[in-house]
Amino acid sequence: MEKLKLYILESYNELLHKVTWPTWSNLQSSTVVVLVASLILAMIIFLMDLVSKSSLNFIYNL
Repeated sequence: MEKLKLYILESYNELLHKVTWPTWSNLQSSTVVVLVASLILAMIIFLMDLVSKSSLNFIYNL
């Protein structure tokens, strides 16, 4: 039980004193980057799906 208590105390201390947390503006800009990248990736997957669907429909209708 002592090991668990020591682990929790050291983890808490590390989170408070050793971790560098991003500023609010950094967090917002990173969020925007992730959202834009997610939208671009979703559009690429959508286009790939559309092309493959059209190709398969063309092949099946021959």
